[in-house]
Amino acid sequence: MRDIVQIACEECKRRNYSTTKNKKKTTHRLEMKKYCRFCRKHTPHKETK
Repeated sequence: MRDIVQIACEECKRRNYSTTKNKKKTTHRLEMKKYCRFCRKHTPHKETK
């Protein structure tokens, strides 16, 4: 039911986080503001394949 997805920074494109999401209820790609340790600031992160 729940799948593991990778979250990547929009600025440097590095995959910093992994999380789970319910594919039946959340069909679109996740997007959240998280801290990127490579950019050293809070940036938008999107789900990658």
